[in-house]
Amino acid sequence: MGALQALLDDGARFDAEYGRALSNHLPMALVALKRLGAPDEHLHAYAAAHAPRVGLVPARAGAWPVGDGWPARLGQPAAWPAYQDLFALWLAHEGAADVLAQVLPALLPGCAAAAFHGLIRTAYALQAGHAGELAAGLAHWAASHLPLGAVPPATRGSTHDPVTLLRQLKAGHSRAGLIAQRMADAARAGAVNRVAARLVVDERTPRRLAEAAALAYAHSGSFTALHLLTATHAMRLVAPFSPEPAAAWRWHWQAFAHGVVAARLQAAPAVPLRRWDEIVACALASADEHVIKLVDSAREEERHYGGEAGTLWRAAASRAVHAVIEGHPGRGAST
Repeated sequence: MGALQALLDDGARFDAEYGRALSNHLPMALVALKRLGAPDEHLHAYAAAHAPRVGLVPARAGAWPVGDGWPARLGQPAAWPAYQDLFALWLAHEGAADVLAQVLPALLPGCAAAAFHGLIRTAYALQAGHAGELAAGLAHWAASHLPLGAVPPATRGSTHDPVTLLRQLKAGHSRAGLIAQRMADAARAGAVNRVAARLVVDERTPRRLAEAAALAYAHSGSFTALHLLTATHAMRLVAPFSPEPAAAWRWHWQAFAHGVVAARLQAAPAVPLRRWDEIVACALASADEHVIKLVDSAREEERHYGGEAGTLWRAAASRAVHAVIEGHPGRGAST
């Protein structure tokens, strides 16, 4: 068994959340580090240091009530251990593709769950090919499920360009500490959904959203925009498993728009554009799980979409590692 698989096995002893509803990033960071080229000894050292550094807590035990329909406890954080039990059994019997085809139609309207971390953890688990981690990711998504309201039918002024619509949204006023709570607060008035309804979702929507997320983070350094970039990368990996990939992107766009409102984006001073080898070396040297994931996602998006967007994803990754290079520790808490 490879080091990554063994560490993901061992990581099952930790809960999906810790502290005040903060998300456990350890498994996601390990998968990202492996893809960035970290050797096995680096993975082991990172895992050993990360859990005590952020304060991960032991996993809660639970079992799914026999006979209950699986969506019965969506959005109930206390149900995470029961959902993990359910998905582990389900995956053992039917496999990842079949389970995802059945559950994604119900999960996708709540893809903002835990500031997209259910979605992101699910995507990393799929790439790692680890059934236990996939069960944990789906369980986190289900237990933190966050619907943001129905999107009304578009009436006029429809466009294929999400940035045009994002510019029409006003910054949110919520002062909640958690990104997901600020998104939920923004959803209450319904204004975001009325604007979001005007996007025509087509085959180019994934790339447009990926570019918009990279641009937002590269220019602002916003912690919320960082999550928009990693979540859009994750949706690209998960959406093909949905029976209706276009619907998956419609729900992601809705959550994306609420995330922009929650972010209250402001321009930050420019940072130097760095080479990928320098960026990757800095990410590998960082203890910050968000820097590691951002660099991995940005590089993967550039590899997938090609160079038409110029240096956009490299600019976002340069922003992420800037604090590391300058000797200022990155943000240590997850959200």
